[in-house]
Amino acid sequence: MKDRPLVLYCNGPFCGKSKRLAAELAEAGYTNVRRYQLGAPGWRALAGAAMQTEVSALQYIRSDPTAVWVDARESSQFATETIPGARNIPVSGLKPGKDQGVVKEAKDDGRLPMEDHNTRIVVFGAIGKDAQAVADSISREAFHNVSFVAAPFEEVRQILASR
Repeated sequence: MKDRPLVLYCNGPFCGKSKRLAAELAEAGYTNVRRYQLGAPGWRALAGAAMQTEVSALQYIRSDPTAVWVDARESSQFATETIPGARNIPVSGLKPGKDQGVVKEAKDDGRLPMEDHNTRIVVFGAIGKDAQAVADSISREAFHNVSFVAAPFEEVRQILASR
């Protein structure tokens, strides 16, 4: 398994985390480690879309008190159950273009962090496709740290509820 391809990235060309980890992995015998030196900010800028967050990272992100959690499910589902502190931006309210539909409303009413467009925003939904659609729409509004979870809501809820 130490010859499995690994691509590391961090917070951009001036962040040394991926460089340090690559050196540690090489020392531990990993032979196929590469670095994406532009990091997450470069990826987002080039791709123009949100990144995917793996379910295993949710435990770590949960400890970030500044993270904004967005539930992409319909308002009726959100009202029944969500994760603590989540904000609802339902996928059905998306409209094409900038400053349209539910994303515009979320910017206006404070569901999205207008003071700091680098705030971590994590979108989850009933299914990954819905979470990705909402996350991509938020990213197109110049929010720079948006990701989505492809796992269904129930799995996200269970992970975030566990200690």
